[in-house]
Amino acid sequence: MSGIRPFDSLLPQLAQGAPFRRRARGMGLGTRGWALGASRSRCLAAIQLLAFTLTVSPALAAERQAVTFAARDGVQVSGVLYVPDRTPAPAVVLLTMLGRTHRDWDEAAARFVDAGIAVLAVDFRHTPVADPDAADQAGNPFAPLVLDAEAARAYLAARPEVNPARIGMAGASLGANVAVLAAADDPSVRSLALLSVSLDYRGLKLEQALKRFASRPVLLVASSEDPYALRSAREAVPMGDGARELRVLAGAGHGSVMLAREPDLATALVDWFVRTLL
Repeated sequence: MSGIRPFDSLLPQLAQGAPFRRRARGMGLGTRGWALGASRSRCLAAIQLLAFTLTVSPALAAERQAVTFAARDGVQVSGVLYVPDRTPAPAVVLLTMLGRTHRDWDEAAARFVDAGIAVLAVDFRHTPVADPDAADQAGNPFAPLVLDAEAARAYLAARPEVNPARIGMAGASLGANVAVLAAADDPSVRSLALLSVSLDYRGLKLEQALKRFASRPVLLVASSEDPYALRSAREAVPMGDGARELRVLAGAGHGSVMLAREPDLATALVDWFVRTLL
């Protein structure tokens, strides 16, 4: 949504017409050519509104629904559901980075909907800061997040708007490792997309889970200046006997930050799930 202002923030200006009058002077437009003597500011405001409507970010056009569902341990998990016009549709669970929210996925979610894919963007339960020295011990505070992802997949499968046989998962950083662990032994998850995955995210280890994902396809994305994520993605390619596609970006940052810095990444994710779910 970079460079695009929310529609509701424009309404007072549209009503007053002032910003558009200032622009009109720079465009060299006179009042004589306007039909029926309409004021220049009102006509320019109408044109500006029409242009905004035609070029509005898809994230503003997609309808969203706040939802909650229970994980197996009884914890309530929240998220935002996007549903395309044509249903039942394939669907993707989107899992966020540590300390971030579903809003990181807004633009990508809207593009999924435009492509006919439903989306459930999840906000993980509150997790206390983990002690790295205790990451491999029982009681890892990140382990319950796998239950959140499993519950999100089950919630999607139960929705009448979703085709339960065509569900994928995408995750960023912490969410990428959670996605692999949640999907490893769940054959209903058809494919994965992993942004900045880690070989070991504070005890959430990748290798055995990705091998259990077996022949199902996985997209791995990392940025060249993010050395651990890039090394992890490269080493993940031979894990399992299914298709493993690696994409290396430049200067894109880590996890869901890459979505903001690399505009084509959301399109690549949509293309991946169109190819592996439809």
